[in-house]
Amino acid sequence: MSEAPSDIEALIALMARLPGLGPRSARRAVLHLVKKRGQLLTPLAQAMARVGETARECLRCGNIGAADICEICRSEKRATGEICVVEDVADLWAMERGQAFRGRYHVLGGTLSALDAVGPEDLRIPQLIDRLAEENIREVILALNATVDGQTTAHYIAEQIEGTGIAVTSLAQGVPIGGELDYLDDGTIGAALRARKAF
Repeated sequence: MSEAPSDIEALIALMARLPGLGPRSARRAVLHLVKKRGQLLTPLAQAMARVGETARECLRCGNIGAADICEICRSEKRATGEICVVEDVADLWAMERGQAFRGRYHVLGGTLSALDAVGPEDLRIPQLIDRLAEENIREVILALNATVDGQTTAHYIAEQIEGTGIAVTSLAQGVPIGGELDYLDDGTIGAALRARKAF
């Protein structure tokens, strides 16, 4: 049995590095793309090239968009005095899918972890503290994953905000312990957001 051409093998190896795809899944995906070259492979390659050129991290919140300041941060309708703190962009997008939150976001870029030597200076926590006064924030919603590192990060942020007069809340217990926002259904996210409580 002959091996696939080296450029196809290189594509398979790159695809296998994506989350949720191993070598077998990547091989199947690449074979499907090659067979459907006109309908899938070429448009996919063009879309990836465009995203590679235009995608950037929002300088204010850390979201991914096509401008230095994302649409959510630019929208005056989103200036509600509420800021929702999430671990990463996937969590922000999960919250947006639920359409229950109409304020602004702040993406930390991870969570505190003594094991992985991730401290506050490695995350976007200082930028969050700066935004609180600049944007006249009245409530910080800690929508961090219900993991040990997520809750450690939430406690640290709450301590930094303590004494400012800003309300600090967290998502209600609709979020399962050990669960991650990106894997929750829209209804669960919406219910958890509506039932948030003081942290």
